Amino acid sequence: MISTSGLSKTYKDGSEAVAGVDISVRPGEIVGFLGPNGAGKTTTMRMLTTLLRPTAGTATVAGHDLIRAPRQVRRRIGYVAQGSGLPPVTPAKGELELQGLLYGLSRARVAARIAEVLAGLELTGLETRAPASLSGGQRRRFDIAFALLHDPVLLFLDEPTTGLDPQSRANLWEHVRALRAERGMTVFLTTHYLDEADALCDRVLIIDRGRIVAGGAPAALKTGGRTLDDVFLDLTGRSLREESAATAAGEGA
Repeated sequence: MISTSGLSKTYKDGSEAVAGVDISVRPGEIVGFLGPNGAGKTTTMRMLTTLLRPTAGTATVAGHDLIRAPRQVRRRIGYVAQGSGLPPVTPAKGELELQGLLYGLSRARVAARIAEVLAGLELTGLETRAPASLSGGQRRRFDIAFALLHDPVLLFLDEPTTGLDPQSRANLWEHVRALRAERGMTVFLTTHYLDEADALCDRVLIIDRGRIVAGGAPAALKTGGRTLDDVFLDLTGRSLREESAATAAGEGA
């Protein structure tokens, strides 16, 4: 579903935000993208969603070349940015209808998709309320509703639960799991929360200073390939300097 080779982004001032990342995501996977602030997570995601043109490298997203066919990529992906796109006053229903029409759906299809998506995200009946009156978790689910309206095969989520309380975060996780279980949706998400990656993701990719430095299943990354049998403790109480002196004097450890 996503395949990149040497994907890079260098800005005009010479700063290298992403330094040749290789990513492979299979259909139906939920993959987490982790790293500290400034590591290149959002820049990579903006490239993969056609919002930022790569400086170098190649990528295929949802079956289409990222550089040569960006319009076809956009038709097959959904994207939820870090900040909510809901206006504070206008009810979501009108915005959802406009979103569907902009994607070229008929009015009948738009109405059907709105009903389907809202039901799946437990938002039915809330679409006529002002977004400012909704909870943070409800607003975030509406952001996902916008991304799903045109029935994409791949969903990008950029830090989807930042600012949500633990209950709202757990609720959103359940909806993301349901997208994969019920629709076979592929999900690529960035997050700062290790528990989120552990709870949601089949695999995790860790990026630092524009390079992917580790990857694998959450359980494997947590152990780092090591077990308690690999850990040794010295309880003699002697300092390293004392230990070195004792060793030199032939006392042994």
